[in-house]
Amino acid sequence: MLSPENLIFDERKIQYCTKRIAYQILESNINNKEIFLVGIADNGCVFAKEIDKILSKITQIKITILKLKVDKKRPGNKISLDFNIKNLEHKSVVIVDDVLNTGLVLSHSLKFLLSVHVEQIKIAVLVNREHNKFPVKADFKGISLSTSVNETVKVNLKGKQIGIYLI
Repeated sequence: MLSPENLIFDERKIQYCTKRIAYQILESNINNKEIFLVGIADNGCVFAKEIDKILSKITQIKITILKLKVDKKRPGNKISLDFNIKNLEHKSVVIVDDVLNTGLVLSHSLKFLLSVHVEQIKIAVLVNREHNKFPVKADFKGISLSTSVNETVKVNLKGKQIGIYLI
């Protein structure tokens, strides 16, 4: 159960960070004709849609949102994209997720997306936990948290209790 005393980032702060990340993504893609936001299911997709809402108001660059399904318990098992990956050839890709924890899921996501020759891949996360076990870093991040490994970060982007919670 999400309780107010565990809330560390409210909806207003999330909106502010999302807007800042959207502007950073635009700045790093200002010369591109198209940006692919690849959201890691499920919260990464929700976050990608929020970024897209802002980008669509501030740029004419075509934004395409894709869903990358990754088994977060065993990310090497099966990864699927709701799009023909060959169409990402020579394109700008931003992988979007809610939390960067150890980097395992993002490492496997990168490996999958690098099976084609993309122009660039950047990573956007709402929360960077700083518990990296793999050489993955977020290019765009909302908040960095130094937490214990026993604590859990819960990001709720839908419903009544929108926020980032430390449990």
